[in-house]
Order: sequence, then structure tokens, then C-alpha cells
Amino acid sequence: MNPIYSLTSTARLRFKALAAVIMCVMSASLAASAQGDAQMTQYWAVPTSFNPAATGNTDYLRIRGGARLQWMGIHNAPKSFLVLADSPLKFGKKQHIGLGVSMMQESLGLFSNLGLNIQASYKLRVLKGTLSIGVEGGYYDQKFKGSEVQTPDGDDYHESSDEAMPTQDLAGNAFDFSLGLEYTHKWFWFGIGAKHILAPKITLSLEGSEASDEQEYETELPRMVYFNGGSNIQIKNSLFELQPSFLVKTDFSMFTAEATMRARYNRFLSFGLGYRWKDAISAMVGVEFKGFFLGYSYDYPMSAIGKVSSGSHEIVAGYQLKLDFSGKNRNKHRSIRLM
Repeated sequence: MNPIYSLTSTARLRFKALAAVIMCVMSASLAASAQGDAQMTQYWAVPTSFNPAATGNTDYLRIRGGARLQWMGIHNAPKSFLVLADSPLKFGKKQHIGLGVSMMQESLGLFSNLGLNIQASYKLRVLKGTLSIGVEGGYYDQKFKGSEVQTPDGDDYHESSDEAMPTQDLAGNAFDFSLGLEYTHKWFWFGIGAKHILAPKITLSLEGSEASDEQEYETELPRMVYFNGGSNIQIKNSLFELQPSFLVKTDFSMFTAEATMRARYNRFLSFGLGYRWKDAISAMVGVEFKGFFLGYSYDYPMSAIGKVSSGSHEIVAGYQLKLDFSGKNRNKHRSIRLM
């Protein structure tokens, strides 16, 4: 979802106003109104989706997929899907590089977005921890279903013949680039990811045909910065761990923040609660078994959107495989995360 829209044609200001109205209607909560990427309540399970520095931070090949149905009960509400994979790449006796790929798709109203990225990170030992520096580059595609635009009868502000309202399907794409830093210590971790650094502008034109300047529209993918962190706290003389975490994201004109507290039992069952500022409270549960992971979360809206929506549902599933670089499988799982 992209909150900033403009036009390269003479109808620029009117299309910008139209898009703003659409975004306001579809984005009643603060968190969603600034959503430039797929929003995941189980963000702790998919860290490479917002920070490329998280790639290769364990000794495992990790594959994760997620699906989110947001604001059930609202027509054309956001639907998000993602697939992630990352792995360490070892040179000599030490792990220095992480590699990853990501695919994220989101539909919102008449807009649909697709991001395909390649990720890499480099690791340094710093103050008894590991500092990871990550980069990400890829392809961002956007489509707009202009053929489904409807103008209400008796609308005093728009006419069906208004050139600011596309009546045919539009499509466009652009190169995208992101950076990230993450520091992992024995007791905690924190990171910062800067997504869409180039704030790419996407020219939307008639899908499948040559378009004139008057038939071209332009959208902008806003820069977004993510701050995240967390810890594992082992409860003495028990099989329980506490896993607090947080995620803050901002484009410096708005921000949204969420905090999560999870408990993990015997590295098998986890459950927890979360709160997203002025948006929703969430409950989640997860199961791990022989490298497989399955997690589910439910968001109950706390904003006005709760009057028309029953909430949001999300599933994350994946598999991780231990990588044996030495031939004797002597590697230790140094990450304190649940991955």
C-alpha cells in the first residue's frame, strides 16, 4: 500500500486527491495508513522481510511463508502473502556472509503490489556479539484495476468521464533498494532496516499497450525505517523461556509501534500477546517440531475500524535445515531467536 500518489499528466492533482480518498477509506487505522510493506503481527518470525541484515544469522537454511487476511468483513481489505529464504555462507572456519531471497505480495482495494528481492549480509564480531550489515535489491511491480473503478450516482465531486479516474487496468514497475544493520548478543538483539531508500517512482500505464503521456500515472513508494529488538530470557530451573520483542516503523511523517511478549515451552510450544499502538491487540500461538514451524495470530481491532471488521488473521509456516559446513556438524546455533 502506497500513501503517496501523483500524476504525470494534466490530471495530476485530481488523481492524487482521488487516491488519497481511497487510501483514507481503506486505511482507517494509523498502522495501515502508512503501510508500505506487508504488515505482519508475527514480525519476529520473518525478520528478513524488513531487515536484510537478518539474513544468515543462524546456522540454518530457513524457509518461511506467511499469509495475512486483514480486517475481515471489509470488501477489498488488505491481503498479504510472503515467502522468505535465507542461509549462512561460510568461508574457512567462520561464518561471514548471509544470503537470502524474498517475495512479498499485497492487494489493497484496486491496487496490488509485488516485490522480489535478493539479500546479502556481512558479519563482524563486535563486543562479544555479531554486527551484521545487510543490503537488498530487487524488482517492485504495481498494478491498478482501473476497469473496476465505479463512480457513485449523484457524486458532486467526480464524473465518470473525469480523466483523473483511470477506466482501464494500469501496470508499472521499478528497481528497489534497501539497507539494514543488526547486532546480536548472547542476551539480546536489535536492528534497524531502511526500506525503499530510493523512494522509487513507478510509472503506471495501460497494461499490455503503448500509452500516451495523458494515459500515464505515477506512484511513489515511500521510504520506511524499521527499528526492532528483543531478547530470550531463560526461566531458571524450568523449560520456559520468555521472548519479549518490539517493532517500530516510521517514514518520519508518521509512526506505528508494537510490542510482543511470548513464552516458549521446551522449544516446542509458544504463545503470547501483542499490542499495536492505537490499532489492535493480538494473541498468537506457535508449534515447532523437527525443524518445522507453524504459527497463528489473531488481531482484535481497537480503533474505529472494529465497528465494521471482526479482526485480522495471520498464518506463518516454515522449515529450517541444519547446515553442516565442517563435515562433523560441530556448528552451534548462536542466534537467540526462535527461527
